[in-house]
Amino acid sequence: MPPRADRAPSAVSLIWGIVATQSTAAAPAQPKRMGGTLYRGREGMWSWVLHRITGVAIFFFLLVHVLDTALVKVSPEAYDAVIGAYKTPIMGLGEIALVAAIGFHALNGLRIILIDFWAKGAKYQKPLFWTVIVLWIVLLAGFVPRQLMHIFGGA
Repeated sequence: MPPRADRAPSAVSLIWGIVATQSTAAAPAQPKRMGGTLYRGREGMWSWVLHRITGVAIFFFLLVHVLDTALVKVSPEAYDAVIGAYKTPIMGLGEIALVAAIGFHALNGLRIILIDFWAKGAKYQKPLFWTVIVLWIVLLAGFVPRQLMHIFGGA
C-alpha cells in the first residue's frame, strides 16, 4: 500500500532509502597501502619507536647508575666489586650501546623540537630524520674506534 500524502515517511523507509542510495553509489577508491612495514609507517614511525626504546634504555641505565653509586655509602667493598665488573669487555661494549642510545635520543629530541616549533617542521620531517641519522653516525664514528681501542687494550 503506498504511503498516504498526509503522513510523513516512516523511519524504516527513510533508512532504507539512505542504504539503497549508498549501496548503488560508486565505492570510493581505497588508498594504497604503503609497503615495507605492518604499520604503514616510515621514517616517522621508526623515529618514534627508536625514541621510545632509547628513552627506556637510558632510564634503566640511570636507575642502575644511581643504585650502584649508592653502594659507596652502604658497602665500599660491594661498590669496588661492581666497578670491577664494569671494567670487562662486555660492559665496554655496553658503553658503546649507551652512547649510541644517548646520541640518537638527543639528536632525535632536537628533531622533535623542530617539528613541533618550526612552522615548516612537519613538512621537512623526513629530511630531518635522515639528518639525525647522519649526525648520529658521525658521532659514533668518532667514539666507537677510540672506545674499542680502550676496551681491547689498544690505548
